Amino acid sequence: MKHASPEKYLLKNRALNDDPHYSILIEIMIPFYDTDAMGIVWHGNYYRYLEVAREALMKQIGYSYRQMKQSGYIWPIVDARLKYIKSLSFDTLIQVHAQIVEYENRLRIEYQIFDVLSKKRTTTGYTIQVAVKETTSEMCFVSPDILLQKFENLKVNDDGGGDE
Repeated sequence: MKHASPEKYLLKNRALNDDPHYSILIEIMIPFYDTDAMGIVWHGNYYRYLEVAREALMKQIGYSYRQMKQSGYIWPIVDARLKYIKSLSFDTLIQVHAQIVEYENRLRIEYQIFDVLSKKRTTTGYTIQVAVKETTSEMCFVSPDILLQKFENLKVNDDGGGDE
């Protein structure tokens, strides 16, 4: 399996929505059942908001959870972090920005959550997933060709079908 230099797969220097293929923005209205007795969103529910954005982002690049499983790989989260800047409450409309920043050896997605009304950032975080062969439960130290090909297809379509 031949791979290009790691720099090719690091997208950290891109602005949040520089390339629409690598990022997505979704909106969620905070439901009552996500809040605790104090009316504040329980901290564990933020991970569900990230999950909704991550699923939409992966569908956008053509590698949905069903497609992952069909390709013979599962992608467990091996690391996740959230920084709570400002709490959220019931009936707040939020925007969740998700952006892929790395995909050669692992899939790293960074997130920002904003309160739509105030336009203030309330949360930042990231998740890291690795490919695991479903048949052997063996972790892959390099992302499988199926994922790399999805990104190459995005670049080819943007470039009009030619190589750089």
